Amino acid sequence: MSKLSKTIAAIGQVIRNPWLLNKVLDDDRNWKRKISRWPGTENGFPVIMPWALFGDFNETVSPFAFLDGGSLPTDLALLKKLARKIKDCSYFEIGTWRGESAANVASVARECFTLNLSAAEMKGMGLPEDYINQHGAFSRNLPNVTHLEGNTRSYDFAALQRKFDLVFIDGDHHFEMVKNDTEKVFQHLVHEKSIVVWHDYARNPEKVRFEVMAGILAGSPEHLHDKLFHIAHTLCAVFLPEPFSYLKEHESVKSFGPFSLDIRT
Repeated sequence: MSKLSKTIAAIGQVIRNPWLLNKVLDDDRNWKRKISRWPGTENGFPVIMPWALFGDFNETVSPFAFLDGGSLPTDLALLKKLARKIKDCSYFEIGTWRGESAANVASVARECFTLNLSAAEMKGMGLPEDYINQHGAFSRNLPNVTHLEGNTRSYDFAALQRKFDLVFIDGDHHFEMVKNDTEKVFQHLVHEKSIVVWHDYARNPEKVRFEVMAGILAGSPEHLHDKLFHIAHTLCAVFLPEPFSYLKEHESVKSFGPFSLDIRT
């Protein structure tokens, strides 16, 4: 079942059984209570405005599918802007989907690696053929994008024998898998200056998805928790290893700044 079909089915269930909405809200409250074991995180990570990070937030996003289940234009712009900041950027992502993120980053990075379940494994899970065939549609023919197949529960990240400058975690968004993917990224893929980005940390740019946040906190080294942030106007959380002047000013956030996206299909 596609993400859109699941969404439609879920809405139908809530309409027929309004009490299910309370269950969703209760689950979110439960995850929020669980992250209280990490003091200071109860309301989400500190927020950084993207123009505070880059000086502006002007970027061309291409390709962009305007289809269900993908990233926001601002999410893709964030990845592309980060990759631009890194000379000869080496990029790794978990979760290929249509390949929009890899294709956007590939236009400014030296090399990109994207890891996804194999078509055979997705077929074994009962996923529709059309859904499976969409994976990597935008990235599969790009010369600097390498497509890897595997399940992050069992994939041998150590066998890659290399580190990456920018890592994007956008796989399964349930707690155990976010924790799993985060642990393995920090164990095997990052060096002292690597930046890590998590997608769907937020349900929308203003509402934290606390189950994902709990997975990030549980999977990342505790001594690095003060370097975790939410980039405003995106669904993304980031790990920023280097100190920036804005870190002392993140509580005095302004709503608007230099912001221009050129979005192309």
